[in-house]
Amino acid sequence: MLCLVEDHSLPRTAAFFDLDKTVIAKSSTLTFSKSFYQGGLINRRAVLRTAYAQFVFLAGGADHDQMERMREYLSALCKGWNVQQVKEIVAETLHDLIDPIIYDEAATLIEEHHTAGRDVVIVSTSGAEVVEPIGELLGADRVVATRMIVGDDGCFTGEVEYYAYGPTKAEAVQALAVSEGYDLSRCYAYSDSATDVPMLESVGHPHAVNPDRALRREAALREWPILAFDRPVRLKQRLPTFSMPPRPALVAAAAVGAAAVTAGLVWYTSRRRAAATTA
Repeated sequence: MLCLVEDHSLPRTAAFFDLDKTVIAKSSTLTFSKSFYQGGLINRRAVLRTAYAQFVFLAGGADHDQMERMREYLSALCKGWNVQQVKEIVAETLHDLIDPIIYDEAATLIEEHHTAGRDVVIVSTSGAEVVEPIGELLGADRVVATRMIVGDDGCFTGEVEYYAYGPTKAEAVQALAVSEGYDLSRCYAYSDSATDVPMLESVGHPHAVNPDRALRREAALREWPILAFDRPVRLKQRLPTFSMPPRPALVAAAAVGAAAVTAGLVWYTSRRRAAATTA
């Protein structure tokens, strides 16, 4: 059970959510493949390939090697895409594609954490152009997502600037704890994948949601709560009293979040190196 209200005399806290198969029932990036095809960004063969990747992802999750192959494929696929066009396609189709696959249980948790006075942070391996609008839809306060390099022509170069995956997610959580003053021992985290164990173990209240086999074993060994989310529902079809509160901080996060996380990472890494040198 979540405590109802945070003690504001104590340091701030947050709830960190993985996105795919934790908050929404599918892969956020792959869900937009048909829209990208209709917008002329990918061909029919790419649509079929992403559909197969979505099937593999839903059937049993993706291990490290599969995630690496998917990253390489998607990076090459989006090379040359106009970033503004991508943002416009996502904005136009967001409610039709994402709203119906948001887990009711996840939306309830987000609401409860906000009511308790905690920030809600989405931490996703998917690209920022997809994750940031979803975060806004969910009422998240901040978003950590993979960022691709954009050339002077406004198009993706196919290279990754920041990859929010595995230990990097945990480092981002640590960096936000520094920049935002979070007490991680009192923070919460939710994920479906064993690749997010570093993020989960960095907080005091980790939760496995619809876990893959490896995470289920890890959660059982560590006695982490295991949650089953299985009720996708449109937000507007939820209880009439439910509404996602406006989170203006997300707008600021989109503009300065990258700088804040980078600064925090530099500080956190330097502290670790200093500790290792003196050890």
